Amino acid sequence: MRRLAPALLSASLMVGCGPTSAESESPAPSTERQEAPLTTTDVDVAPECQGLLTFVNTEPLSTLSTYLPSDVAQSLVSQRATAPFSTLVEVSAVRGISQARLARIEDGARTLGYVGSTCAGVLDELALSTDDAAALVNLVNTIDSSALYAVLPYAWNGATNLLNLRPFTSAQAISEVSGVGTVSLRNLRNAATQGYALTALIAAINAQEESLWTSRLSQDFDIQDVIDGAHGNGEFQSASCFGIDPSLFPAGQNWTVRPNLATGTEVYQEIEGTVGYADRNEPLPDTLMADGLAELQARTAGRTFNGCFISYGKGPWGGIQVKFYVDTVTGYRILSEQHWVE
Repeated sequence: MRRLAPALLSASLMVGCGPTSAESESPAPSTERQEAPLTTTDVDVAPECQGLLTFVNTEPLSTLSTYLPSDVAQSLVSQRATAPFSTLVEVSAVRGISQARLARIEDGARTLGYVGSTCAGVLDELALSTDDAAALVNLVNTIDSSALYAVLPYAWNGATNLLNLRPFTSAQAISEVSGVGTVSLRNLRNAATQGYALTALIAAINAQEESLWTSRLSQDFDIQDVIDGAHGNGEFQSASCFGIDPSLFPAGQNWTVRPNLATGTEVYQEIEGTVGYADRNEPLPDTLMADGLAELQARTAGRTFNGCFISYGKGPWGGIQVKFYVDTVTGYRILSEQHWVE
């Protein structure tokens, strides 16, 4: 059963003051003092909800057993002894942890003061801040239908049901819509807190029919898969990387290391070029391009990026250029792929 714990919305209440139980000797670290009002990275625990993980990682077995079956609590303690939990995915992977038991973990963390009013709670294995939840509701109620389908490319039925049932008054109501699951809810949260214009632009480009001049963009890729040739056709020619561990390079291929990282300007110009390439191949709406590129510029300005440029042959008169970039601080990533012929 999906659950979003009711948040205490009164600003006058004292929150984040640490555990009140006599069993806890020191207060839990406050999760209330955050510089950003929204969760701007693709994590499953909002900064305001980090106390959920602190609760699981630090409370003794006796306390955890108050909220969970003793064998499940013991499994958590045994697992954290190997490595502390850093995500809800890791917690959920422990034997015996279900959605209902995540709710019990939240109950314990909230009762003992590890989280306060700015953590709305756990919903479909996603810990939302109250600001995240409000942004999520606003997004679903106002987003254009074509953009919503772009945000949920693999949940067409869920997107359709959201459009038919809106307006919504809570994030929980959104999560309960048929066709909206854990992945979809996370995609919606990301779109609500990080923007969706770029996602919509990428979806429009990737929907273009393949041709001799195909363009593709991605914000969801595995670095090793790309290095191993996932976006090529087997005719590797050359590659140059910056900030990437050379041990990842395939043996026997011509991979070089560029000494300087990519700047935000370089990343923007490369992706802008790919968008223009796609627009020449099949015209894109001007507003879609402008809004998507504006979001990209906001994400990349002043940042530095690791990445690689990889070239593949495509017969005697063509080729494929693959370039990817990963923010050195936030981990935000974007990849461009361009096919060409003479």
